[in-house]
Amino acid sequence: MQPIRTFNVSPNLPQQLQPLRKLAHNLHWDWNFETKDLFRRLDPDLWESSHHNPALILGIISQERLSEVAEDDGFLAQMERASRQLDEYLQERTWYRKHRGKSEVKECYAYFCAEYGLVDCLPIYSGGLGVLAGDHLKSASDLGLPLVAVGLLYQEGYFAQYLNADGWQQEHYPINDFYNMPLYLERHPDGSELRIEVDYPGRTVYARVWRVQVGTVSLYLLDTNIEPNNPYDHDITDQLYGGDLDMRIHQEMMLGIGGIRALKALGIQPTVYHLNEGHSAFLILERIRRLIEEEGLSFVQAKQVAQATQIFTTHTPVSAGFDLFPPDKTMYYVGHYANIFRLSREEFLALGREKTGDLESPFSMAALALKTSSFVNGVSLLHGEVSREMFHGLWPDLPRQEVPITAITNGVHARSVVAKPNQELYDRYLGPSWSDKGSEDLLWERVTSIPDEELWRNHQGCRSEMVMYVREHLKKRLSERGATPGEIAQAQEVLDPNILTIGFARRFATYKRADLFMRDMERIKKILMGNPKRQMQFVIAGKAHPKDMPGKDLIRQIIHSARQAGIGDHVVFVPGYDVHLARLMVAGCDVWLNTPRRPREASGTSGMKASMNGLPNLSILDGWWNEADYVRTGWPIGHGEDYDDPEYQDEVEANALYDLLEKEVVPLFYERDGEGIPRGWVAKMKDAIRLNCPFFNTARMLRDYAVRGYFPASDRYFTMTRDAYTAAKELADWKQKLFERWYDIKIVDIDVAASEELVVNQSFPVKTRINLGGLTSDDVQVELYQGRVDADGQIVNGLPVTMDYQGTDEQNISFYAADILYQSSGLQGLSLRVLPKHENLASSFETGLVLWA
Repeated sequence: MQPIRTFNVSPNLPQQLQPLRKLAHNLHWDWNFETKDLFRRLDPDLWESSHHNPALILGIISQERLSEVAEDDGFLAQMERASRQLDEYLQERTWYRKHRGKSEVKECYAYFCAEYGLVDCLPIYSGGLGVLAGDHLKSASDLGLPLVAVGLLYQEGYFAQYLNADGWQQEHYPINDFYNMPLYLERHPDGSELRIEVDYPGRTVYARVWRVQVGTVSLYLLDTNIEPNNPYDHDITDQLYGGDLDMRIHQEMMLGIGGIRALKALGIQPTVYHLNEGHSAFLILERIRRLIEEEGLSFVQAKQVAQATQIFTTHTPVSAGFDLFPPDKTMYYVGHYANIFRLSREEFLALGREKTGDLESPFSMAALALKTSSFVNGVSLLHGEVSREMFHGLWPDLPRQEVPITAITNGVHARSVVAKPNQELYDRYLGPSWSDKGSEDLLWERVTSIPDEELWRNHQGCRSEMVMYVREHLKKRLSERGATPGEIAQAQEVLDPNILTIGFARRFATYKRADLFMRDMERIKKILMGNPKRQMQFVIAGKAHPKDMPGKDLIRQIIHSARQAGIGDHVVFVPGYDVHLARLMVAGCDVWLNTPRRPREASGTSGMKASMNGLPNLSILDGWWNEADYVRTGWPIGHGEDYDDPEYQDEVEANALYDLLEKEVVPLFYERDGEGIPRGWVAKMKDAIRLNCPFFNTARMLRDYAVRGYFPASDRYFTMTRDAYTAAKELADWKQKLFERWYDIKIVDIDVAASEELVVNQSFPVKTRINLGGLTSDDVQVELYQGRVDADGQIVNGLPVTMDYQGTDEQNISFYAADILYQSSGLQGLSLRVLPKHENLASSFETGLVLWA
């Protein structure tokens, strides 16, 4: 029966409990244990059954219980403490003010992402990308950055995982009840819903806007499941990464185009736009349209403004991971922007093509983002190298190391992932500010002062808590699918809370090789159970994408292999992977395992979370682990080799893993002193905390984004928009002149005053004469490019040396000179190049133009 009216009924809180409403609707509670404990105290069973959702608890708890705690002085005192802590937190975000806040102009950084993993009661994330985005917002709040975020609010979110009796992954999609989640529905002053419109072929689609408050940061989520949208359009915000290619382009139009319109409707004017992956790249089209239609700019001027203020973070290490749309489909959905921009079909499609001359190539969201951003980064140093190689085609005339894609290594939000007992320990011995301090801070030396006994007992408690949770979790899941009493009883005995526990939890893609440790079943069985006094066990979790059949089969194979080998109690797969289970595992396991095919892991963050809790990592040298101190804080599998034969690679790296377990990991863990403390192991735990915690966290990461990305891009915004966009218009005109005259530049000659035989640090002069072809010395930068010559005759790891302009002769030939030297011996090379130069370019490589001698 359809209702004739609907009502949003709010909890009837007694007056003295009103602070609970504010506490429940600011996700600060997720990294504040006082508030978490308060809601758990309100009703422990509801806290667990609600997936730790304080908004839902307030909506369904009995009035009798509310009346009871309203008279409980202890509860009221704790509520007052939690409320005061939130108020103080919201007022004391000082890093931004210290480093940027003196400016009188108002900045705003808009962050776009397709998913956000913030808390387990808001299931609109699938995995690492979403959790990283959630941590990004938390640390932006911690630092006081003026950041807002935009995403989609999925009615069903990503799937919930369960396994059938055969171990095959099944999916179900619980319906999210937005009115019982920590969300605010944005409204106009008259109380009506704030809605935005996005044009799709033949129709308009409407979306309302919900807000999630993450400390001081507002996350705005679009919801199309409303009237008057048709049923198909309701589903645009139905499932994360669900549907076919048409649904994907619908979602990405709503995220990018709808997101820009939502910010405008909210009265928010960003100075920087940050695309976290390419899903939101259509936003550039909407930004350019607005600048053309509302500010009177031409296409090239509008594009210049938009590009100067946009940054792009890529997380994908393989080209196949990016969204690609056929040309006809792209034109069908967003081709109307070509008319507004006054571009031909091919000119418009070239915005999203790596090879603009290939008229059959698809429209790439990554290429669109890359071509329209002034700052681009990968998410680890190794991933930066991979990305420069992958996108070298966009800058074919540059050496690979100079392709303008840098790296900002990912991190994790410390207060969200470090277990409560460990946080209390760190607060006690390091001080309450440890979670924000960088590697240079001397407080990290105090880690050595933590008593071994305390750290070890803490960790044992975390391991026991995880084991107990896994047993109860498995019991519940087995009961739900109608398992036999024997199976349920067996589940309550899995894992031993006192033995060495290896954790593996991540997305189940085949390249991550979750089954590598099972390659030699006899050998791993011997390691697990061969010595009764030195046993070992694995706890495994993770989801395969619903359409990833090889990934699903991998889960099934692990479960079957463990059963057949009789090690089901020692190799346990835990279904229903989510934020809560992940946090228990990264604190409760002893070692964190990661075995991807290098270099397929862009960054990886689960190992960082484990390390913050004192877990050593045991991993292939890929992603973040490649730049960690992997000797003192864990064990590297291999030495960073790349293989052409995957079968051979699996064999070599599986054997390396077994050797490490047998010779290093197991002996160190079980080497105890008279008090039962594994002193050598605890020393490695302390190194993991001391060396990894201050660097691989989002406090450092956000400072890097701010200093290297947000601040310069925001400065460019004010430069570009000042005085009716004078600088943007001038720069756009300059670029047009540059492109028209660039190919008229001729390097007349080069005079190298040196013989072929030199000694180290022997300086010599180089001069050149250049016909600038209608450009001036203010338009170009002339550089010598020097470095070692490899076996292929190419200069590698070259260094540029800027030449000094010496003047122009009567034939309009420009003279340049410089003195150079070589600081290392061997076969060295020298070349010369001309690059564009303008004070308002984000970099010399922005135009993609370079002329080599």
